[in-house]
Amino acid sequence: MEEKKILHITNGDDLSEQISNLSIPGDVITWREMLCEGPTTVDVGDEDFVLRRKTFLLEKYNISEEQYQEEFLSELVKLAAINNYDEIVLWFEFDLFSHMNMLALISFLLQNKKNGPFSLVCSRKLKGEAEMTALSQLSDKNLNEHYKYRIPLEKADIQTAQLIWELYCSKNPKRLMSEIKKTTNFEYLSSSIRAHIERFPNINTGLNSLEINVLKLIEEHDIKSQHHLLGYALQYQGYYGYVDVQMQRILEKLNPFYETSAEKLKLNEDGLKALKGTKNYYQNLKDDECYGGVRKYDFLYDPVSHDLLKL
Repeated sequence: MEEKKILHITNGDDLSEQISNLSIPGDVITWREMLCEGPTTVDVGDEDFVLRRKTFLLEKYNISEEQYQEEFLSELVKLAAINNYDEIVLWFEFDLFSHMNMLALISFLLQNKKNGPFSLVCSRKLKGEAEMTALSQLSDKNLNEHYKYRIPLEKADIQTAQLIWELYCSKNPKRLMSEIKKTTNFEYLSSSIRAHIERFPNINTGLNSLEINVLKLIEEHDIKSQHHLLGYALQYQGYYGYVDVQMQRILEKLNPFYETSAEKLKLNEDGLKALKGTKNYYQNLKDDECYGGVRKYDFLYDPVSHDLLKL
């Protein structure tokens, strides 16, 4: 019997390397973007999309056009050309970072008439483990196990993925709220959408849940340095999956809320007020940051109703 022709698409080089070393049959393509941040448009890879992404990544992360071309756009060209695969396996984590990349990827494949069949390998809690483990940190044995029990994605799953990508790129993130309750084979999609909604500034403080979390870490732990704080912020970020350069930008933005001495980091008066919710810092923090199709500061998150309010 002829062996199935399989394509693996991963969310990072480490994982691609691991799969190649595992002697799992098939070809591997790596997706290298971070679409959970910055402006996006529905048509992944078109002129408008590429221009917005290049501008954002150069301005905020000093990623050159050449680097973007080499690391991301060249892989898109490969994906647009794929043919005759019996199965496309998506290797993506449980967090927002991975999920936004995965939704964009599915949308791109559908735009290019690559209709699967698709299956998903996603990090899951392993027996006896309290924390979720990223795929790239699993042992070869556990990774093989995840692959063996990969989840077939149905037509309805793929349609939902495409819809959520469209809504993320739209001018109205409020419409994502109704998708949270949907049941799909993407086990962590609801958690990722919820995490995204909570990235908009809190109606009471002007800070979002990631930013408040950093202030909490400073208040509750004996944090000695910026580097120490970065480690904590990365470890205790929940469903965001931000990488170090992204988290570093958040820490820099929060500089006005804490002081650094030789011994430790300590919240100042503004930091304490923000944490207690007794003062609103929306005007101090407001900038032109974008998530998908909207500006971060064009909406407010209400923690009581869990709703978004348009400004």
